[in-house]
Order: sequence, then C-alpha cells, then structure tokens
Amino acid sequence: MGHLGAFLFLLGALGALAEICVIPEMDSQLVEKLGQHLLPWMDKLSLEHLNPSLYVGLRLSSMQAGTKEDLYLHSLKLDYQQCLLGSTSSDYNNGCQTKPSMGQLALYLLALRANCEFVGGRKGDRLVSQLKWFLEDEKRAIGHDHKGHPHTSYYQYGLSILALCVHQKRVHDNVVGKLLYAVEHDHHLHQGHLSVDTVAMAGLAFTCLERSNFNPDQRQRITMAIQTAKEKILRAQTPEGYLGNVYSTPLALQLLMTSPMPRVGLGLACLKARTALLASLQNGAFQNALMISQLLPVLNRKTYMDLIFPDCQAPRVMLVPTLETPSLAHVSEMISVTLKVSSVLPPYQQAISVLAGSSLEDVLKKAHELGGFTYGTQASLSGPYLTTVMGKAVGDREFWQLLRAPDTPLLQGIADYRPQNGETIELRLVSW
Repeated sequence: MGHLGAFLFLLGALGALAEICVIPEMDSQLVEKLGQHLLPWMDKLSLEHLNPSLYVGLRLSSMQAGTKEDLYLHSLKLDYQQCLLGSTSSDYNNGCQTKPSMGQLALYLLALRANCEFVGGRKGDRLVSQLKWFLEDEKRAIGHDHKGHPHTSYYQYGLSILALCVHQKRVHDNVVGKLLYAVEHDHHLHQGHLSVDTVAMAGLAFTCLERSNFNPDQRQRITMAIQTAKEKILRAQTPEGYLGNVYSTPLALQLLMTSPMPRVGLGLACLKARTALLASLQNGAFQNALMISQLLPVLNRKTYMDLIFPDCQAPRVMLVPTLETPSLAHVSEMISVTLKVSSVLPPYQQAISVLAGSSLEDVLKKAHELGGFTYGTQASLSGPYLTTVMGKAVGDREFWQLLRAPDTPLLQGIADYRPQNGETIELRLVSW
C-alpha cells in the first residue's frame, strides 16, 4: 500500500486524475480471422520460418492452436539451442546456415515465459550470457559519450532488456542507462521521424524493470522515462487515430495499457486508436504474421508485461483452419506497375505487367525475368527485405526504402504490399 499511496498522493499533487487506456472488445469473428491467418505459419517448422513472436502472440491471445503450439515451441527449442549454442558436427552446419539474431533470441526467451517456463540449466544460462554479451557489445558501440549507434537498433536493445527482465535476469545500470539516454534525447530514436515502436519497446522494458524493482539506483530515471515514452507516443497520434502508423499502433497500445497516467485525454486517445485499428482490420491491412502477433495480445487486453507472471491456465478458444477458398474472380486481370530505381546509374525505370493482386515481390520477380533488373533479399521475422538492387548492396546504416510515387513511404514489405494499377513504386537507398 505504501507505493500505491505515494503514487496517488503524487497524482493528487499534480492536480490530475489518472486515466487508463482500455481497449473495448472487438468483434470476435474479426479477431478469430486474425488468429486463422497465423495457423498456416504454425505449420512452417524450418528454422528460416520459425518466429517466436507468433507463439508469444498466440499465447497472450484469446485463441489457441492446440497441439500445434506444443510442436512449435518444441521446434523453437531444438533449433535455437542447436544454432546458438553450436556443435562441431557437420550435420549442425548443414541444418543451420543462418544463426538467429539476438532480437530473435530475445523473442525466444519471451516465448518460454509465455509457456510459464523460466530459462534455466546449463544451456539456458549460456543463452542468457549470449544476450548479455550482445547488450554489452551494443553498449560499447553507442559509447560513453552516446555519439555512436548500436550495431543493430535500439528496438533490439530494448527487446533484449525486456526478455532478460521477464526471466528475472538483471542487467547493469550502465546498459539500462544507454536506453534511458536514448529516450531522454529524442534524436537517437529518429529515422527521419520518431520511431514509435522503438519508443514503445523501450517503455515496456522500463516498465518491467520498475515492476521487478531492478536497477534501484536508476529508479527515478526509469519512472520518468516511462512517462516520457508514453507522452512521445501520444504526441505521435495521427488525425485518423494511429499511434505513429497502423503497424506501430499495437505495440504502442501495449505500453499505454500497462499503467494509469496523469494525463487528460489518454482514454480518448486509446479509443481513437482502437477505431483506427478496427477500420484497418476490416480493410485487411493485417496480413503480416509478425504484425498480427503484436496485435493479438492487445485485442485480448494483455501486454508483454503479462509475461512477468503469465497465466497459462486461462481458457482460450480453439482455432479452426479457415475453409475459405480465394476468390477466382478477376484473377486473370492484368495491371501495370512502374518500377523505378534512382539510386543507381544509369537510373532504372520500367512498366511491369502483373496479375491484379500480385505482391511487390511478384513485380520484382517479373522485372528480373524480363531482364535489366536484379535484386537480392534476406529473410527476417517480418518477411524478406531488400539487400541489393541492381548490384548495389546496402552499406552500414543504409536500407532500401520502398516508396509509392511521388514520395509516400510504404508501411509494408515487398511480400505484403500489393500495388494498384498505374502505381509507380520507387526503390530508394537511404541512410538512417
């Protein structure tokens, strides 16, 4: 009661009543459709397709996939331990061309907590050590004067602190301090604009540290940083109601839902975000498995904070695979999409004919088949992303941005975005 009393006194002193972020229930059929989208992914058990975020999202949702979940977690455990802890046999090398990233390892630790497991034993301790080494390495890259940048991103940095925290593993004050500084000083989290999902992930990491009473010497800064992160997210709300954009909204809502806030308008901001999400769901905007996995907990009024003390006995509705067959109407209709690359010499521009409903990746494949266009991709948890275009590879802190002409950045990746007839899509090499 002492803490609560002090908190209420503080709110009284601020002359404000705390508001909470509540997401009213959504239509259960809409939510079930989202869950059904994940079912085919639950059958993909090869390392390149395994995505711990899917498991976490489903476990924190109101739905379940039955024995598929058990098999999925079993596959995650086998592959992640084998690939990250290594082996000298040639079989290991054959089965493990790419090691999971540290961000994926962090998500794997969240998946264990989603099944009410704590990481433990010799293998578990080694995985925890790897994640701590990763944070130490990133801390050095940022530098004591904060002039540098993490090799990966502040998003992965925050996710790693969160994953260790839910397993009751502490990290040094100076590791937490780098993320605190980044939230306190805006420019570190900008990629031309405020990265709302990065701020949300940092806020979730800090909330876990606060609830676990970790890093007591940083306590005051942590509490302030949580409020700062929430304020930044609320300021980034668009007129439509999105927090940043449609795909950063679920993670942002997770943070806003974690605790009350002495701010007038928080409740209304969350209702606006829900309305915007509902419209996006009805328009079929959520096709990407990773994005769905971040949204499902929100629709069940849960957040990653529920992994501190997970409830593995909560009843969940069994998902049944959808029987819908894709509509064959208009399947033969052809559309024209212009593909443009200005970041190379000579610049490339070509009109490409593809079937209506094709993805941008289909457009790139067709352009390659026609000749004069080359590209390379790398798999990631959110789908393939471009690494080379016309022989030009991304350098340090560069990426190939996808834009709809004249200058609208696409929010989806090449596998998810479906161009409309007459659109011009530009691939632009940008630094961040």
